[in-house]
Amino acid sequence: MLQFRQVVLLSSLALAAPGYAGKLSIVIDDFGYRPHQENQVLALPSAISVAVLPNAPHAREMATKAHNSGREVLIHLPMAPLSKQPLEKDTLRPEMSQDEIERIIREAVDKVPYAVGLNNHMGSAMTSSLPGMEKVMEALGRYNLYFLDSMTIGNSQAMRAANGTGVKVIKRRVFLDDTQNEADIRVQFNRAIALARRNGSAIAIGHPHPTTVRVLQQMVYNLPPDITLVRPSSLLNEPQVDTSRPGRDTPQTQPTAPRNPFRGVKLCKPKKPLEPVYANRFFNVLSESITHSTLVQYMQLQWQGW
Repeated sequence: MLQFRQVVLLSSLALAAPGYAGKLSIVIDDFGYRPHQENQVLALPSAISVAVLPNAPHAREMATKAHNSGREVLIHLPMAPLSKQPLEKDTLRPEMSQDEIERIIREAVDKVPYAVGLNNHMGSAMTSSLPGMEKVMEALGRYNLYFLDSMTIGNSQAMRAANGTGVKVIKRRVFLDDTQNEADIRVQFNRAIALARRNGSAIAIGHPHPTTVRVLQQMVYNLPPDITLVRPSSLLNEPQVDTSRPGRDTPQTQPTAPRNPFRGVKLCKPKKPLEPVYANRFFNVLSESITHSTLVQYMQLQWQGW
């Protein structure tokens, strides 16, 4: 009888306890430029983390505010993209020396207090360079920072570069606001929830745009009961899939168009001027073709047999 009661009690507790099918982490990039909108982000649940641009005018102020509100702070470090565009100050580039990369990261750590991780701002050229990312991981290891790969390119070498360094790498799954349309942002938010439910966890990155803030204000307080909001650092031991291709260091230029093996037909130039073709020649050729055709040959044989 006692054993039966224990089974009933355990079953009741299991039904009463919320079962979390997925962990959702949200990181808001580009902090340090728009305190008014960023303060609205800081009013949201403290599990939402922020990434601060180290050279932004309000970097130290907003990093301190974020930390004091109980949330996780990351350094949002500019890295070189594949596209040709002006680079921000202290943008990491693959050809930089180890000393130069360490200097930039050291100064970023000083400008963004309380940072526990770092993610890339742009960076498709840098993150797709294995030698470049190896220098970054060596520098991050000195500060005990994890790396959140924003996955601005599918062939990111971040996880491969981190092997053997002790630096933990996690990956973004969803960009919330590629467009600043509220309906689109809701779709992306729900996609992040679906990925968290299917895979156990998902990281979504957004920006402090007014539309993004409004969507977050509406949706983070109405998460499904099987989804819990977490900080990125709580996902450091979650399984990660390395999508990089080994042995290929992406060139630091825009990828060229695929080579077209078909070069067209080359016309040979005649050595002598072409002779004119008269109408009688046309009819002669046509007559010869008809005379030697299978049908005419058959009819001739039949006629001879008669």
